[in-house]
Amino acid sequence: MAATVQPITLSTGVEIEPPPAMLKVEFQTILTPETVQFLAELVSTFDEDVEEILQLRIGKKLCLDRNGGLPEFLPHTSHIREDQSWKVQPVPQRLQNRHVDLGDVSPANTEHFITALSSTAQGIQTDFDDGHCPTYLNQIQGLFNVYKAVHSQFPDIPHISKVPILMLRPRAWNMVEHNMLVHGKEVPGPLFDFGLLMYHCGRILFENGCGPFFYLSKVESHLEARLWNKIFVWVQKKLGLPNGSIKATVLIENILAAFEMEEILYELRDHSAGLNCGIWDYSASFVNKFGHRREFILPDRSKYVNIEKMFLKSYMDLLIKTCHKRGALATGGMAALLLPWDKEGLDYQSVLAKVRRLKLLEINAGVDGFMVFDLDLIKPMTKLFLEHTDGPNQLHVLREDVDVTPSDLLTMPSGGVTLHGLKYNIGVGILFIEAWLRGQGTFYFRGQVEDSATAEISRSQVWQWLRHRVKLENDGRIVTRNLVQALVKEIETELQDVLHHHNDSSKGQLAVASEIFLEIVQKRDFPEFLTMYLNLEHTFLSANH
Repeated sequence: MAATVQPITLSTGVEIEPPPAMLKVEFQTILTPETVQFLAELVSTFDEDVEEILQLRIGKKLCLDRNGGLPEFLPHTSHIREDQSWKVQPVPQRLQNRHVDLGDVSPANTEHFITALSSTAQGIQTDFDDGHCPTYLNQIQGLFNVYKAVHSQFPDIPHISKVPILMLRPRAWNMVEHNMLVHGKEVPGPLFDFGLLMYHCGRILFENGCGPFFYLSKVESHLEARLWNKIFVWVQKKLGLPNGSIKATVLIENILAAFEMEEILYELRDHSAGLNCGIWDYSASFVNKFGHRREFILPDRSKYVNIEKMFLKSYMDLLIKTCHKRGALATGGMAALLLPWDKEGLDYQSVLAKVRRLKLLEINAGVDGFMVFDLDLIKPMTKLFLEHTDGPNQLHVLREDVDVTPSDLLTMPSGGVTLHGLKYNIGVGILFIEAWLRGQGTFYFRGQVEDSATAEISRSQVWQWLRHRVKLENDGRIVTRNLVQALVKEIETELQDVLHHHNDSSKGQLAVASEIFLEIVQKRDFPEFLTMYLNLEHTFLSANH
């Protein structure tokens, strides 16, 4: 029997799993004794605070469920909203003109990351969250690749001050890092990511005027923003950086956070780079928080849910108004569509026209920038901004015409459920899980990139439609367990073709993904986050993953 590799135990009460065999040099570069000591102090200082905000989330959900209540603009923070005098601190020059970023760039994908660094995008969402799968191998490789980029160690890649700015996105609060324990507890994933990124890269980025800049995922309240601010202040002091060096964009991906946007900016006013809106995680949060209520049944997203619907348009308009009122940048979501290879073909022109139309809606609403995934969209989307805006951003667009009520934010769009939409959601959910089991955070399906955000809304809708036994528009059939199970079997052949999987082992992995998908959508209680469920219930067992 082969000897079991034991965790590395350090005198600070830290245990770290040994690195995958092929990443020993990367591990030794990233997790030096000094770095580990810094991480241990960071985790020890804030671990109880992280536990508290996670408990507050549970308490808020229980309160809403018990009372049948709805979120509201908080009465006890009205003084913050009514005080017209405060604004966020101005952002550095490199952040003031960021029309087009590349989204979902996992730095663990070395080839894609290097291509992004060589692109003409103004920023790169350097992603340890939605577009990334947090295996141990991916975390070490991704952190090491960021280290190399910041230290200008990639051959033929310009100095860090000359490449697109890195918008670093650590994991969200719900994720843990299984491979590091501090005082016998797995450490919060975002502290692991943020701590290592700041320790190795913070000063160089600051001195070169290109950071450190972050995206903060899945923030649900101003209290969570307050915690991030405390962490920023502590880390800056520890590393000898001026207060306010860190700038962070908060992704408003939850309906509860939509009611606290001014308070979130206020808590981060010395460190704010603005707010971001994206529709799929945000839409999924309605199922997360209110999915058991019939009045919150979300119709087929492939037919009835888009940024033009009132609940999403109101959210975007309120975000832009809130940001610009306080001098903060407002950024839109990511265009996930992929341009076909044939630039002369009708399909290419059709896809490009669709992306242009949707992104022009955001530009006309007042956004200061947005993301694309396809590198070939950088040039046309940059041109779109230049054609329809003046100056580096749209902070002057104050949107005083916007008056959003709670009802505007909470009213679900009309529409039903189609067989196509049900099958599409099943396909996306299964393919995401299959990709995750291979250590990938994104995949391509029917002409666009899919990530954990689209997987979240897909599995959320299937769970909700099962729970409420909705009828299909096509033929009146009720969405039942038997129907979903039958459709899973029916589309497996198509999914095998998508994956080019035709041998027994690959088919077996797809079958496992299908079983996990069914396990999730049939749960009595809605699993809060798909990635958290997979990370906790289907933990990676191989050191290579």
